[in-house]
Amino acid sequence: MINDFGFLAPGRLVFLVFPIAMAIAYLVVQANRRRYALRFTTIDLLDQVAPDRPGWRRHLTALGLLIAVVVATLAFARPVVAGETQESIQLVVLAIDTSISMEADDVAPSRIDVAREAAGEFLDTVPAGVAVGVVGFDGEARLLIAPTTRLEAVRRVIDSSIDHNSLGEGTAIGEAVFMGIDAIEAAAEQNTGASESGEAVGTIVVLSDGDTTMGRTNDEGATAARRAGIPVHTVAFGTDSGTITDPLVGEVPVPVNEQALEELARQTDGKALTAATAEQLSEVYQDLGRSVQVETEPVEVADWFAGAALVVLALAGVGSLAWFGRLP
Repeated sequence: MINDFGFLAPGRLVFLVFPIAMAIAYLVVQANRRRYALRFTTIDLLDQVAPDRPGWRRHLTALGLLIAVVVATLAFARPVVAGETQESIQLVVLAIDTSISMEADDVAPSRIDVAREAAGEFLDTVPAGVAVGVVGFDGEARLLIAPTTRLEAVRRVIDSSIDHNSLGEGTAIGEAVFMGIDAIEAAAEQNTGASESGEAVGTIVVLSDGDTTMGRTNDEGATAARRAGIPVHTVAFGTDSGTITDPLVGEVPVPVNEQALEELARQTDGKALTAATAEQLSEVYQDLGRSVQVETEPVEVADWFAGAALVVLALAGVGSLAWFGRLP
């Protein structure tokens, strides 16, 4: 990885000594010519001897020649710029728990409200070029939006689909992981993001407050993610004192199963994080967003420099021919 600009062969920049020496030699010649000109004691006589002095035009053609040599030398050093390639685009799938337990208000105003706001803050921190998708899951997993770099569209989907009306019975974390894997691999097939080996370049972030009660298990999801080379970061959200109100039985405790989420992350080489407050969840998401990197690879642009040197050299030659009837 490189910065915005650099050289693949920086040692060749030593040849810049030649245009520097040419510039010094030109200045010395001009100084000697000026001293020689001062030997003419009569300005009128000088005008008769050289009535059409080239003046600044002579310096302009010389400057063009020097610039051409400098730019050609830079081209010889193989300049490069940082360029993104298809395979370097990072994919992230946010899997957000929409089970009934997310209605708990131990995190004010409720777990689901805070989760929605924090997901929006996550989008604010991911770098440009990152494709983000969203999965909602309760008793089943649903792909709310496929990975896309149009983050405003992702934000609108989160705002409209992650709310109290979207909550359902059951928790299918394993299914959410499978859905995230499918979304990343589908995006890779569409050239949204893939590694040189053809594997998807992606990450799944699971935000949940519970344990899997429906669908395929966490272990099955972890095995599939590990096989695909996709780490799963987990965020255990809420407190052990969280409760929801059931119309039939009254208050029902909905504690967080941190251990199950931690094991899912461990099996996939992901991070296991916890958040018991809105502030903590916001910090977790911001940290995750900043950790997402869009990798770049050097793109050689020596031909740009060589072309520029030829253009400048041609302009200097045309100017010299037009003004002095000869090449510089």
